[in-house]
Amino acid sequence: MNKKHCSLLTISILFACNAQSAGFQVAEHSASGLGRAFSGEGAVADNASVLARNPAAMTLFKEAQFSGALSIVDPEVNVYDTYHKEHADDVAPLQIVPAGYYISPINDQWAWGIGMFTTYGVATDYPDDISAGDMAGDTSLLSVNLNPNIAYRINEQFSVGGGINLVYAHAELTRHKGALAPLFGPDSKKSDNLIGMEGDTFAWGWNIGALYELNENNRFGFGYRSKVDLDFDEGEFSSYDSGVANAAKVDGRLQISLPSIIELSAFHQLNETWAIHYGWQQTDWSTFKELKATSKDCAGGVCFFKPEKYEDNNRYSFGGTYTLNNQWTLRAGIAYDEQAGEATLSIPDSDRFWYSAGVTYAMKENLTFDAGFAFVKSKSGSFTETNAADQEITFDSEGTAYISAVQMNYTFK
Repeated sequence: MNKKHCSLLTISILFACNAQSAGFQVAEHSASGLGRAFSGEGAVADNASVLARNPAAMTLFKEAQFSGALSIVDPEVNVYDTYHKEHADDVAPLQIVPAGYYISPINDQWAWGIGMFTTYGVATDYPDDISAGDMAGDTSLLSVNLNPNIAYRINEQFSVGGGINLVYAHAELTRHKGALAPLFGPDSKKSDNLIGMEGDTFAWGWNIGALYELNENNRFGFGYRSKVDLDFDEGEFSSYDSGVANAAKVDGRLQISLPSIIELSAFHQLNETWAIHYGWQQTDWSTFKELKATSKDCAGGVCFFKPEKYEDNNRYSFGGTYTLNNQWTLRAGIAYDEQAGEATLSIPDSDRFWYSAGVTYAMKENLTFDAGFAFVKSKSGSFTETNAADQEITFDSEGTAYISAVQMNYTFK
């Protein structure tokens, strides 16, 4: 087995297989948004977390505000290997997703703000001793986005905004020998490490937004977040012989883009107690066409090449908000999230439905707390993958997720 080829293959596996929402997208930006299934996020603007979806909405704030949120994502993804007759249950571990935002008006026309959150990331953890160990193992991708923005009110109806995004990404991956263990000698075990990877990178992107206020009760939002080009050019890639760790290392390079996102949102205050909000989001997954790992230590300079089958996916959402009294606000929402790429072992991506509910409690005039919960049901199905021995194996999968979040909003009077 070519160790150098295997070493660079690890980071390719990482991005070929992972998903949190569609593809490997993360939608959990706020507890208030979670409670309405993230419907109308670029137009509701009930707290500073709107910065993550539409910077132009910062002009709606008359006073400075801070919002801090903590989301807990608890997926239950189960996979069955039909060839080896093996179950792998709960392969996606619980994840905690923090976020923080600050918005401040400068004058009647200008406002600025800064947010720290994530738009892409995932983690999966399969048992070390499964037969499909060379295709599934331990995988994690963490990204953090620092996003300063500025907004300008053109007139009473139109506002625009924009910002820059400094993205930090960290990736780790381990694969095991699994059913390939006999190829490495009589002492090899399924759980022995086969290949591993760890890498960090920084990248830049940008975002823009617009807000149209028909009147004080009806508004429409537009948001666009650019793709971000990640360049893992200093990653450490390792392959393993039986019982001997770190037997070979190669410094390699993999370039990949986190897709751009476009979102349209609307908010309508129907009367003193009821409001509705809805939205459409499209992620440009079709730009993710190939994975190409390169290194001077590989033949021809190319260590790995794999075409990808991803398509642009749409997310449709609708929700309602009910103001019970001066202290309590209730909300609920539903959403449909299309599958982005072909299902794989690391995350069996599929169409999914969101069912959400949430509440806001105003402790003081300038201090509120949000809580939200969502049940996400993925469509069950089957998919195939080819292992390193060129065997095509069929897997059955099913998945649900329970997402909960809390948030604090403080207005500086």
